Amino acid sequence: MRDFTKLEMWQLGMDIADEVLDIFEGIPPTQAGFKLRDQATDASCSIPSNIAEGSSRRSEKEKFRFFEFALGSAFELQTRMLIVQRRKWADPQRVDALLSKVVLVQRKIGAFMGVLGA
Repeated sequence: MRDFTKLEMWQLGMDIADEVLDIFEGIPPTQAGFKLRDQATDASCSIPSNIAEGSSRRSEKEKFRFFEFALGSAFELQTRMLIVQRRKWADPQRVDALLSKVVLVQRKIGAFMGVLGA
């Protein structure tokens, strides 16, 4: 079994999850903010979680499926953070930096899926 903690995309996913949690600590507690926070934090935690789970699978097809889930979560998170950005709920530079990392993790996951080719 492979040590998923050594995968750059997993490490990046963990950094993203930390940053999302930090950003949402500063967002005012409104009904919309709570729901968006829950969805964004779930999506951000799902990225490294699915990478880890996919790494445990033996077949290429199973690995591909979990990396596909991780990629979907990254796109979901990107959308949630674009909403935060449009609503001006967080520091724009901080959100921009996070969005850059999200795009990077999307590229890394996509490239890995290309290698799997399942």
